Amino acid sequence: MKTKPDPNSLLGHLIELRNRILRSVIAVLVVFLCLAYFARDIYALLAKPLLAVLPEGTSMIATDVAAPFFAPFKLTFMVSICLAIPYILLQVWQFIAPALYSREKRLMAPLVASSTLLFYGGIAFAYFIVFPLVFAFFTSVAPEGVTIATDITSYLDFVLKLFFAFGLSFEIPIAILLLVWSGSVSRATLAEKRPYIIVGAFILGMLLTPPDVLSQTLLAIPMWMLFEVGLWLSRFYEPKADNSAADNTEEQQP
Repeated sequence: MKTKPDPNSLLGHLIELRNRILRSVIAVLVVFLCLAYFARDIYALLAKPLLAVLPEGTSMIATDVAAPFFAPFKLTFMVSICLAIPYILLQVWQFIAPALYSREKRLMAPLVASSTLLFYGGIAFAYFIVFPLVFAFFTSVAPEGVTIATDITSYLDFVLKLFFAFGLSFEIPIAILLLVWSGSVSRATLAEKRPYIIVGAFILGMLLTPPDVLSQTLLAIPMWMLFEVGLWLSRFYEPKADNSAADNTEEQQP
C-alpha cells in the first residue's frame, strides 16, 4: 500500500508545486475555451485604435494565408493568461504562504493584489492613452504616395510588446517597496539616485518600445512618476530600528 509523501519533505513540495502549476494551466485553458468563440471580436477591439486613424479607404491586411485564423486565437490566448493572472497569483501565494511569518504575510498580501491591479493599469494606459497617440503619429508622418496597410500579425506582435512593456513598467512601485522592505536599499539612497533613475527610465523606454521618440517618452515619463509614487509609499515599508537591541545596549552601559 502506497503512503503519501510528507508535505514538508522535498518530494511533498515538488508534488504541491506540480499540482498548483497544473491548476494554473487548467484555469488558462478554461478561460481560453470560454473566449475562443469571441476571438474575432477581441481582435477587432484590439485593432480599433489603429483603424480609427487609418486614412479613408485603407485597412489592415493579412500577408500570411493562415494569419486571419491564428492571429485572433493567439490574441485570445494572451488575453486568457491576463485574465487568469489573479488565480495564478493565488496559487503562487498559497504555495509560498506557509513559509512566511505572520508579519510577512500581512505585508505581502496587499503587494500581490496591488501588482495585479498595476499590471492591468499599465495595459489600460497603453490601450487608451498610448495607442491613439502613437498610431496617429505614425500615420501622419507617412510619405506622400505611400498607402498604409498594416499586417494583422505584425500589428499583434507590436501591441503585445507594448502591453508587456507598460504592464511591467507599472510594477515599479512594487519593486521599490520590496527593495526598501527587504533592506536591500534605503529610501535616502533611492532619492539620491533620482537623476540616474530618470536617465535609466528613458533608456528602458528606448529598449522596450519601438524606435520612436514618442513611444519612448510615453513610457519613460510614467516610469519616472511611478518611481516617485513608490518612493513615497516606501516610507511605510521601511524597516524600523530594533528597539530591543538598543535597550540592551543601554543596560550594559554603567
